[in-house]
Amino acid sequence: MGDLAPRATSIAGHTAAWLWSFRESVHTRAAYQRDVTDFAGWCAGRDLDVRTIRRAHVDAYAAALANTPNPRTGRPLAPASVARRLAALSSWYGYLLDAGAVTANPTLRVRRPRLDRDHTATVGLSATEAAAVRRAAAADPVLGRLGGAALAGFLVEIGARVSEVCALDVTDLGYDSGHRTVRLRMKGGKARTRAVPPGLTAALESYVDGRADGPLFVTADGRRIDRHAVYRFVRRAAHAAGLPAADRITPHSFRHAWATIARERGASLEERQYALGHADPRTTQRYDRARESLDRDPSYLVAAAVAAL
Repeated sequence: MGDLAPRATSIAGHTAAWLWSFRESVHTRAAYQRDVTDFAGWCAGRDLDVRTIRRAHVDAYAAALANTPNPRTGRPLAPASVARRLAALSSWYGYLLDAGAVTANPTLRVRRPRLDRDHTATVGLSATEAAAVRRAAAADPVLGRLGGAALAGFLVEIGARVSEVCALDVTDLGYDSGHRTVRLRMKGGKARTRAVPPGLTAALESYVDGRADGPLFVTADGRRIDRHAVYRFVRRAAHAAGLPAADRITPHSFRHAWATIARERGASLEERQYALGHADPRTTQRYDRARESLDRDPSYLVAAAVAAL
């Protein structure tokens, strides 16, 4: 964290301690470190000291996040991403205040974007679309037939987060009570042992091909797959399957699809919540509510009535 505040080395030490307080999740630590580093860089570019920042500065930073195109995507950050960054800064400054490194928390009264908790921007998939992506992935030009089939099958049938998929090792595969299983390391230090359906079991065993350890999913050169490689894989498969919204399909689309399909096939809310690792059942409900509301949108009834005239 040496690039955070060269004029105040104690800030870097306090920041490292703050990050370590999130030791249950390496992904949370990495995200918060990126958030704070980005803010510190913004401050440095304006000759501002992070120790003496005022609310007006944080307001200006939030406005910049909401209105400046992201170099990677060409679009400003989504409201949820802006809210998360501001939440990270609030936590960071709260820690620095407790440590005596700053005299106030400048983020306390900064307004965060309003979020509709019942809305999600993630594009979902029907069971038919998920199956089409899975078939197309078996011909993936980068991961190959076995790798594409195994990774797509895992996304479709397990509904894991991309971070959980990337963290998997071969040794996370096991057996329990007659089931082939996989152990997922989830957010917040939680773990879940999930059943692996027979078809996916066969795909994984063909893909692993006798490997006894190391990462479960690897790149063509044998390195552990990362989230960026999974995103590219999903986009390739979605395009190959001819999905109309292929440019907006992400690994999280499969998680939403899993929740929706599981509900349609009779899985209870409690079962889906546990499998997905959600702390709040409302999160699980939000995953399948968007598809449900579209299926029942009254516009279909109106269109049918007008077409019949």
